[in-house]
Amino acid sequence: MTRSTTQAGHFADRRAALKGLALAALVAPFVSAPALAQSSSGTVADLATYAGPDRTQKLIEGAKKEGTVTVYTSAPVDDMKILGDAFEKKYGVKVRLWRGSSENVLQRGVTEARAGRHEADVYETNGPEMEALHREKLLQAVKSPLQAELLPQAIFPHGEWVGTRLNMFVGAFNANQVKKEDIPNSYEGFLDPKWKDKLGIEAEDHDWFAALMGFLGEEKGVQLFQDIVAKNGISVRKGHTLLTNLVASGEVPLALTVYSYKAEQLKNNGAPIDWFAIPPVFARANGAGVSRNAPHPYAAILFYDFMLKEAQELLVSRDFTPTNLKVKELPAGMDLKFIDPKVVLDEGDKWSKLYNQIIVARSKK
Repeated sequence: MTRSTTQAGHFADRRAALKGLALAALVAPFVSAPALAQSSSGTVADLATYAGPDRTQKLIEGAKKEGTVTVYTSAPVDDMKILGDAFEKKYGVKVRLWRGSSENVLQRGVTEARAGRHEADVYETNGPEMEALHREKLLQAVKSPLQAELLPQAIFPHGEWVGTRLNMFVGAFNANQVKKEDIPNSYEGFLDPKWKDKLGIEAEDHDWFAALMGFLGEEKGVQLFQDIVAKNGISVRKGHTLLTNLVASGEVPLALTVYSYKAEQLKNNGAPIDWFAIPPVFARANGAGVSRNAPHPYAAILFYDFMLKEAQELLVSRDFTPTNLKVKELPAGMDLKFIDPKVVLDEGDKWSKLYNQIIVARSKK
């Protein structure tokens, strides 16, 4: 099987998962997580809207009695472990993580709910998948005083999930193979023959692609990327972390779509990698939400609050862009535009198919 065929399969999987239809067998079984007793949704709802002056203390006392919180996440293991360890140290409540891709977090949540199993307390993953969980009625609206500290694009009218960090789509290059001064200031520059066999891209970035086409104009933008791929080729890899590591290793000299935080992490650790931004920079919120049937409702809401305050400071230390503006302001001077997760869901079929046709299906074998 060729890489392009494999990537196309992954692409279709995510498209189906975002529509809540891909409910096949799940990968990576949840080790040491027995079926947990379901709490009444009323209890979760009551706690989620409680606004008394003893709110935090009430959550802490209840969470300590529950003793554990189960988080389904797509965040890198090393990053999420730091957050989990900090929560455990502060509150004495065990954090159990199940980590999978964003589409698998969605699939697992939907599958378990339809089977009457409720194991997740908190979901933490990409914005479009969080919005899909909302549409599947798996999330509980939470009212937290900490929401007032977040940037407006992190808050959604339904209140069932909140943006906790931003994934900013940027380019990255291997500093041993590419000179920073050679990087163009527009995507048209990648038509130059000097970029032949040097370009890479992530396999499922159709949300970035849709936003960029909206900025460039669909007809012009589609033709441009058709020409780039036809003239210089492109290597498609699944997973932003993988792609960024391949840039650092030199296997992919330059990637068009990585997350800025991962490139910054590797750069700060001494890897020969740097990142660049062709304006505008598109950002997508990653978020957290409490399960409507959380088996540990006190711990779930306490962890939700933790993600909006204490975790924000830890995210900054890990080179993420937090959404709490009291912790850190947005990068100055960056032309930042936000991807709407609702649009990703509603127009996903069109853009994923187009992305597959123009880029994935024609990628280097």
